[in-house]
Amino acid sequence: MLIQFLLILAVVLLLVLFLRHHGTTKTAAGVKIGFVLFMILGAVAVIRPQEVSRVAEFVGVGRGTDLMLYGLIVAFGFATINTYLRFKELELRYARLARAIAIRSAETPAANEKSAA
Repeated sequence: MLIQFLLILAVVLLLVLFLRHHGTTKTAAGVKIGFVLFMILGAVAVIRPQEVSRVAEFVGVGRGTDLMLYGLIVAFGFATINTYLRFKELELRYARLARAIAIRSAETPAANEKSAA
C-alpha cells in the first residue's frame, strides 16, 4: 500500500531531520511552518471532507477519517519527540546553572577570608 510507505517515510525523515538539527533556528522555523500547515490542512479537512476522502482513496486508505488519524499519529509522535528534546535541553541548562552557582559559592568564602585577614 502506498500509504504505509508514505507514513513510514514521513516518520523516518522527520526523526532524522529533527534529531540531527534540533536546537537550530532552521529547525524552530520548520516546526512553526509545519504546525501552520498542519492546522491549515485540518481546517480544509473540516470544510471539505470529501477532498480528504479522495486523497485517502488515492493513497490507498479506505476513508478520509482514517487518513486523518494516521496523520495525527505521526504529528503526535513528532510533538512527543520535540517535547522530550526540549525538556532534556532545559535539564542540561539547569545543571549548568547549578554548577556555575556552586562554583561561585565555593570561591566567594575563600575570597572573603583573605580580605578579612
